[in-house]
Amino acid sequence: MIIEEIVKGSDIESIVHKIIKGERISVEEGVSLYKNADISILGYLANLVRERKNGDKVYFNKNLHIEPTNQCIYSCKFCSYYKKKGEEGWEFSREQMLDKVREMEDDITEVHIVGGVHPRWDLHYYGELFQDIKKIRPNIHIKAFTAVEISYIAKRSKMSVKEGLAALKEYGLDSIPGGGAEIFDEEIRQKVCPHKDTGEEWLYLHKTAHELGIPTNATILYGHIESIEHRIDHFNRLRELQDQTGGFNVFIPLKYKKENNELGYLGEVSVVEDIKLYAMARIFLDNFGHIKAYWPMIGKDISQLLLSFGVDDFDGTINDSTQIYSLAGAEDQSPSMSTKDMVQMIEEVGRKAVERDSIYNIIEEF
Repeated sequence: MIIEEIVKGSDIESIVHKIIKGERISVEEGVSLYKNADISILGYLANLVRERKNGDKVYFNKNLHIEPTNQCIYSCKFCSYYKKKGEEGWEFSREQMLDKVREMEDDITEVHIVGGVHPRWDLHYYGELFQDIKKIRPNIHIKAFTAVEISYIAKRSKMSVKEGLAALKEYGLDSIPGGGAEIFDEEIRQKVCPHKDTGEEWLYLHKTAHELGIPTNATILYGHIESIEHRIDHFNRLRELQDQTGGFNVFIPLKYKKENNELGYLGEVSVVEDIKLYAMARIFLDNFGHIKAYWPMIGKDISQLLLSFGVDDFDGTINDSTQIYSLAGAEDQSPSMSTKDMVQMIEEVGRKAVERDSIYNIIEEF
């Protein structure tokens, strides 16, 4: 193989051989590969792993995002979303949120609910919202709340994390998105989101969800003050939990965006850094079925490019209903795609578009 000739005699030769043979690499090997491998080598390896797992398929779903409020008890330094002092925020009523469900197209299969950690709304408030959504659309999949939201609303409702998750599941929660993971390393976390739940608390909540039969997603927030070592450590903690539970659906890298937040002086990492991060995620997270490019954040063009660097999922059509990244300076200020647009974007780079449900059951192959 040409790649074996390229890396012959290099510091990464043995690591590359392990990946080609389908063997797991260690944390130390992950750091070495990340630091020393050319982007073309990472791309080759990531694509090899991606095609072993998913062939030419690129998954997407039809979803609606509801962001109930930007009121938040936290003020994370990287966040452009929460209502800052003197700013005008929003707080949708339950009826306003239900109207969004009533108005959505019949073929939408998922409603994604994430927002600020509201100081007053408790688990029962949201639970009754779930019940009302299911009355309108009995078969809709409700994916809702980051770990920090669930942690707070359970505490506010005088419940443990396990009790809160079980109650939300009873109300109609089907799965949990991956937000709030940020970077697990506590030293970094103390600098960028010191008041938020710890990385270990995030992992515990997701583990508990998996034990209760609630599938979840996983994320990383990269491109601020963290190092390569912190990124690989983050991947490793997720890989270890996935070994235990198998409960993660997908891993979603989220790029730090600089507008309207306290870390804006850092700027943003390059597209080359984006590509390397996604490729390393696909290579290292060998027990994750899917790697997602969240196109409203990373952009449509780069999302297409990432299909050659380990990515096999494009999230969903979204219907112009999310502001979390548009407020932080994402290129697409009105994120929305039709099914036709999504399929075309995938097919333009020689991949096969597949509509899925929220847990990767295939609905239609194009």
